[in-house]
Amino acid sequence: MRAAVFTAYGEPLSVTDVDEPEPTPTGVVVETEACGICRSDWHAWVGDWTWAGMDLEPGQILGHEPAGTVVAVGDRVQSIAEGDHVTVPFYVAEGACRQCRTGHPNVCEHGMGLGFHDALPGAFAERFAVPFADVNVVRLPEGVSSLDMASLGCRFVTAFHALVHRADVSAGDWVAIHGCGGVGLSAVHIADALGANVVAVDIDDETLAIARDLGASEVVDATETDDVPGAVVALTGGGAHVSVDALGIATTCRNSVASLRRRGTHVQVGLTTEEEQGEIALPTDLMVHNEFTVVGSKGMPPARFDEIFRMMAAGKLDPGAGITETVALEDASETLASMTDFDTYGIPVITEF
Repeated sequence: MRAAVFTAYGEPLSVTDVDEPEPTPTGVVVETEACGICRSDWHAWVGDWTWAGMDLEPGQILGHEPAGTVVAVGDRVQSIAEGDHVTVPFYVAEGACRQCRTGHPNVCEHGMGLGFHDALPGAFAERFAVPFADVNVVRLPEGVSSLDMASLGCRFVTAFHALVHRADVSAGDWVAIHGCGGVGLSAVHIADALGANVVAVDIDDETLAIARDLGASEVVDATETDDVPGAVVALTGGGAHVSVDALGIATTCRNSVASLRRRGTHVQVGLTTEEEQGEIALPTDLMVHNEFTVVGSKGMPPARFDEIFRMMAAGKLDPGAGITETVALEDASETLASMTDFDTYGIPVITEF
């Protein structure tokens, strides 16, 4: 089968033939019909996370935002069948640790990132394997396209979990989203659907225009002000109730915390780069005096995807709304390279394999 294979950091992926995946007894193989190209793929491709032990080897297949059809099933799989239209969360759990058993497989103690580990090749390929399918594979509602579902297993569910389960956003809240890439734009759309008032912060006019289309009440162009938190506080009449760092650099993280009103909640979704290496200085005294809550958020338990599906059925959510471009497998390298200079807008998705 064809796949876009990692060769070296920052170098073009090689589109070549590789061995067909086989299902484990508890796993399945999925025919890839669409796969988003995510900034997390970019982080891995440029070697941003080698400091954290993520050192890609030549031959690795990236891609962790897939949707497709099950084409092979292991003999111990109980809930997934051949022909099912499915998606897969980017963090694949094993199902037996305490976190999994208590409903939190998104922070499984023994999980792996799809496409980020040698043992789990990703979905920049015609087909990919998923272990522990009963834990990880999610059937999609009837009538939805794989294209529209391509970001569901990463960006969209990550934003939903962050706002709904971690920050408990309520109607009427002011929510600030710092960084309007794929997860940030998804957060804008979801916060608006929840009845919140949204301030979108970014450095690009076209991105901010997309944010307005997805429901942002206000936008802040960070290139036009030296005081992003001050602008957010002014627009919200005292600061955001919830503020999300959807990018993961020091500037957006600190701006997010400083944008809060008293007793507000900062949600960290973006992962850091080689420059920060997981460590960002925060205004500790401000956090104490204003009783800020600071939470992290990673993915979403697959068993809760139905919350999104119910909102989709009611016409309140559209995971495909932020998709701006479809490309072929051969275009993955060019798309990743464009992310270096933030030259992508919205969500690009591979649909030709």
